[in-house]
Amino acid sequence: MTGETDPASIHTTVLLQEVIDWLRPKPGGRYLDGTLGMGGHGLALMQAAGGKAELAGLDRDQEALGHARRRLEEFAGRVHLFHLPFSRFEEALDELGWDKVDGAVLDLGVSSLQLDEAERGFSFIHDGPLDMRMDNESGPSAADLVNTLKHGDLARIIRTMGEDPLAGKIASAILKAREKEAITRTLQLAEIVRLAYPPKMRHTARNHPATRTFQGLRMAVNRETEELNNYLETIVGRLNPGARLAIISFHSLEDRVVKHTFRDGAKGCKCPPHQLHCTCGSVPEVKVLTKKPQYPSEAEMAVNPRSRSAKLRVAERLGPDGEQA
Repeated sequence: MTGETDPASIHTTVLLQEVIDWLRPKPGGRYLDGTLGMGGHGLALMQAAGGKAELAGLDRDQEALGHARRRLEEFAGRVHLFHLPFSRFEEALDELGWDKVDGAVLDLGVSSLQLDEAERGFSFIHDGPLDMRMDNESGPSAADLVNTLKHGDLARIIRTMGEDPLAGKIASAILKAREKEAITRTLQLAEIVRLAYPPKMRHTARNHPATRTFQGLRMAVNRETEELNNYLETIVGRLNPGARLAIISFHSLEDRVVKHTFRDGAKGCKCPPHQLHCTCGSVPEVKVLTKKPQYPSEAEMAVNPRSRSAKLRVAERLGPDGEQA
């Protein structure tokens, strides 16, 4: 990499100190970073534990894993990297022979490595192939979706995951454009979406009109909501009592999923809401430590504007009797 800037050296990890303060890494502990990226949270966890903890780090992005491996090389032997989506974290733990971990972190944001490299197809500012796959060797790309989905399915993605109220109009514009030629480039799609906006909205919009469409397509391509649901179904069972789970989300849909899962885990009882008395005997599995999401500080947002939409929620695993460890 002579003469080149290592992306890991300029990547800004979101809510870094907050995650470390909540997880309280300790020597001898075992920790899971399900979205390792370029290793920011993982490196801080290892450093906070004096280099005497162990870390399992997962990522779908091979390029990011390469940067993380170099960044974490001082802890070789204690850091174990896996090319896996975070929903399959149990495969990594089972391979390591770890029954449970002492803390876990999940950062659901897109890294600057992905956003800033035009060839990855995430950017509506720089031209590149319309891809958006975090693992570019797996599954359909964004181009596959925009060129094959029916109007209703495309509008649903843009409305639900992109949260754009003009989803139907944008989907119609995409279908009309693809009748003339395949949509294969990021700027090609961005212009289609821009022109689908009424001129007044186009000029007064705070963000680029394509922002939400690109967000929705990215989430659909990478099955991000499904990934999160699968992870949340199993992660608590792999936490030691007293272990903490920290999740950073950037999308209101993902934040709601985390919020409701934490709330349900803290409630314990799984009886139907209309039932007056509990008969299931279930006890709370977690205690929610962040009653409201924690946001980046003003100082962090000033340095890293991309952190503005980040929300951190933290829960602690309770003992088998529903009490704190």
